Amino acid sequence: MTGMTEPDSDCPLCPRLHAFIAEQRRDHPDWYNAPVHTFYPLEGPGSVRFLVVGLAPGLRGANRTGRPFTGDFAGDLLYGTLARFGFSEGTFDARPDDGVRLVSTAITNAVRCVPPANKPVGAEINTCRRFLSASFEAMDQLRAVLTLGKIAHDSTIRMLGGRLADHPFRHGASTQIGGYRVFSSYHCSRYNTNTGRLTEDMFTSVFSDVYDFLEKG
Repeated sequence: MTGMTEPDSDCPLCPRLHAFIAEQRRDHPDWYNAPVHTFYPLEGPGSVRFLVVGLAPGLRGANRTGRPFTGDFAGDLLYGTLARFGFSEGTFDARPDDGVRLVSTAITNAVRCVPPANKPVGAEINTCRRFLSASFEAMDQLRAVLTLGKIAHDSTIRMLGGRLADHPFRHGASTQIGGYRVFSSYHCSRYNTNTGRLTEDMFTSVFSDVYDFLEKG
C-alpha cells in the first residue's frame, strides 16, 4: 500500500478495525462498510485550499453511507456551516447522492475506518497517518486546515513534523506549521453540542476565522 492516497476497501493494516468492519458487513450488508475516502470537489485535489480533518467515520454515519460526515448529526452542523461560508454548494440531505458539491474544500478523517465505540487506539491513529500525509501531498494548493477534536489535531501536527507542545489543541486557536495554517475546533458531535461544550456560534466563529484567512491570502 506504499504510496497510496487512500486505503483499499479491504485494508488490513489495523487488525481490530478490519475485524470490526467485517462484523458490520455481516450485520449490515447494505451499508458501505469500508475505509471512507476523502471527499474532494469535482475539480479534484489540486483545487483544494481548505481541508477539514475529522476523527473517524461514524458507525451509522460515514461507515453506512460512504461519505465523510454524512448520515449522522455531526454532518448536519458541518455541511450547514460549509454552505454558509461558500465552501459547498447544493442542499445537504445526509445522503452521498444529495448533490452537495465542495468548493475548493475537502473533508477527510485522521482514521479512515470506523472504530468500535468511536475510539481508535494510538497504533491505529499512527498507522492511518500515512493516508493523511498522502492526502496532503495531493492537495498542492492547500493553505488552511481545520482539525475537529484533539485526536485529529494531534495526528495532523505529528504528520506535519511538529511538536504538540509547540502546537497544542485549543478550540478557536490556530497555528502555522509546514506552510499551512491549522485551525482547531471541538468536534461537531451530538455529544459536544448537547452538553454545550460546542455551540453553533462557537463553530461558526472558527469558520469565520478560516474564511477571513483565505480571503486575505
